[in-house]
Amino acid sequence: MADSITEQRLRGETVPDLDLTHAEWQSGSQGVGDVQIAFVEGYIAMRNGRNPEIPALIFTPVEWRAFVVGARKGEFDLT
Repeated sequence: MADSITEQRLRGETVPDLDLTHAEWQSGSQGVGDVQIAFVEGYIAMRNGRNPEIPALIFTPVEWRAFVVGARKGEFDLT
């Protein structure tokens, strides 16, 4: 199995250089949301919809699934 982007980053390797200029960004809410995602070249890109000029975070499908499962379990609930 290929190394995750996180493992590549820890070794000092670069993240894939994805062209996001024509990405179809999806919002999790009605209209323009704070978080937007796009599926590009087998990766998942996530950005701040209110500040789209800030670089997007890039996830492998395995990393994205771990994030979604964790969010559903409330692992990121800071309240």
